[in-house]
Amino acid sequence: MSTAVRPIHRRATFSQLRRPSGRASAGPVQVRYLRPAPECADPRPAVAFTVGRRAGKAVTRNRIRRRLRAAIGQVPTGTLRPGCYLVGAAAPAATLSYQALVGCLEQALTGATRVAAAASAHPAR
Repeated sequence: MSTAVRPIHRRATFSQLRRPSGRASAGPVQVRYLRPAPECADPRPAVAFTVGRRAGKAVTRNRIRRRLRAAIGQVPTGTLRPGCYLVGAAAPAATLSYQALVGCLEQALTGATRVAAAASAHPAR
C-alpha cells in the first residue's frame, strides 16, 4: 500500500504552487495540488512538505515533517495522482494520533485533486 513519490527540488515548481490547481484542508493538514505539465514524463507524484514556525520550535516542526512523510507512504495508491503536492501542517498535527493524521492527509489530498478536477471542468472566464 506504499505510494512511490519523488521530492520537489525546483524553485519554479514551488512558485507555481503559490497558485495551485486545487487546495484543501482537513484538520491541521493543508494540501496544495498542481496538475502535471503535458510534457512531464514522470508519472510519479512529487511531494514537498512545509511546516511554519507557528507550529512550534524546530524539534516540533521536524517531528511533524517526519510524521507527514511517513503518512504519505500509508495513503492508498489511487489517492495520489500525477502532479505536485505541497503538504503543510499546523501545530496540532504533532499531537494528533498517527491514524488520525493519515486520515486527515488522505481527506485533504482527495479534496485538493477534486477541486483541481472541478476547476478544469469549469474554467474561469
